[in-house]
Amino acid sequence: MAVYTQLSAETLAELISHYNVGGLVSAKGIAEGVSNSNWLIETSTARFILTMYERRIDLSDLPFFLDLLDHLAAKGCPVPRTIHDREGASFRWLDGKAVALIEFLPGVSVDHPTEGQAYNVGTVLAEMHLAAEGFASSRANTLGPATSAQVLAECGEAALAEIDPQLPATIAQAREVAEAWPSDLPRSIIHSDLFPDNVLMRGDEVSALIDFYFACTDAMAYDLAVTHAAWSFTSDGLGYRAEIGRSLLQGYESVRKLGKDEREALPLLAQGAALRFVSSRAQDWIETPADALVTRKDPMAFVHRLDFYRREGDGIFAE
Repeated sequence: MAVYTQLSAETLAELISHYNVGGLVSAKGIAEGVSNSNWLIETSTARFILTMYERRIDLSDLPFFLDLLDHLAAKGCPVPRTIHDREGASFRWLDGKAVALIEFLPGVSVDHPTEGQAYNVGTVLAEMHLAAEGFASSRANTLGPATSAQVLAECGEAALAEIDPQLPATIAQAREVAEAWPSDLPRSIIHSDLFPDNVLMRGDEVSALIDFYFACTDAMAYDLAVTHAAWSFTSDGLGYRAEIGRSLLQGYESVRKLGKDEREALPLLAQGAALRFVSSRAQDWIETPADALVTRKDPMAFVHRLDFYRREGDGIFAE
């Protein structure tokens, strides 16, 4: 989240008038994030999140993302509903940009999850997968292992080595993972980016899953592997929190038992998850000017995860 476009109070009030949510009381820009402009909107009836889609989102995918929120919310999943305007549209256009009003759900993101929080995240992830099986639309995963391999190759060994001497080796590793990638695991709609900052908690309970803008149709076990990589390590990727990884898996299987093929694939799926973020972070690092007012994320945090999964994956994912 961020604010790339400035909107006047008059413009915001006129926009809100197209929704049956009461009059605008206040609007506050949300500074975090990198892709869209966001405001916390308060009206005379409730709070909402207003999003203006700025970059990194193919607008032809927007109905998929917003309809998915409505589908999951109707199934009882803790996700924010899309607020439709008076004509029934899930998004509107403002100065050539798409905008959507989303339900505000309370909660906080955690930096150092507890076992109880990890267990409940696993539970809600499995519930989301089951609830999404009846969703009518689909979307291909454009950030799979083949893409990671391509991105790293395009970065080039020399540029990767300037970041860290270990990084060029990930080019060959990514190709190996892509070649071995399973294609017949059970599928549903997956979140595919369920980092702690995309989960809101109230104590140990999950109050909301947010930011579904990488959601796609893919293997449910891969989504679990992405979540495992995102939740189970210290921020530098050097420390594996075994109790968190174990609780996450236990929570997931309390709702949806993994098949034997899924369990056996998890070490490879986790390597693919780590490589996805190695590749995207390396690309951003190379393409972001050194003097830009952006904090570049270190791809080595996920190289460490990748090394761990290559070394220990068979053990930690065994039943």
